[in-house]
Amino acid sequence: MPQAPSLGRYRVQVASRSVAAIGGGYVLAAMSAAAGALGFQLMGLSRPDATLAATMLSFVLYAIAAMWAFGCASAGRAWSGIGLPAVVLGVLTWWLMRGGQA
Repeated sequence: MPQAPSLGRYRVQVASRSVAAIGGGYVLAAMSAAAGALGFQLMGLSRPDATLAATMLSFVLYAIAAMWAFGCASAGRAWSGIGLPAVVLGVLTWWLMRGGQA
C-alpha cells in the first residue's frame, strides 16, 4: 500500500498547481491570443476582428489550463502540459511577427 504524502509536501504540490494554473495559464492564454491574432490576420480577418476572436478563444484556453493543472496526476505534468504549449505558441508568435519567413 503506497504511503500518503506528508502534509507539507501536499501543500507544496497544491501551491505549485495553483501557480501553474494562475500564472502558467495566464502566459498560455496571452501567447495563444498573440499567435491567434496574427494567424487570423493571415487568414484574412481584419486586425480588430482577429484580435477579438483570438482573445475570446484565449479565455476558454485559460479555463482549460486551470482545469488541467488540477486534473493531472502530478504537478510536474501540470507544468509541462501548460508550459510546453506556451513556449511553442511564443515561438510561433515570434516567427509570425517576423513575417513568417524561414
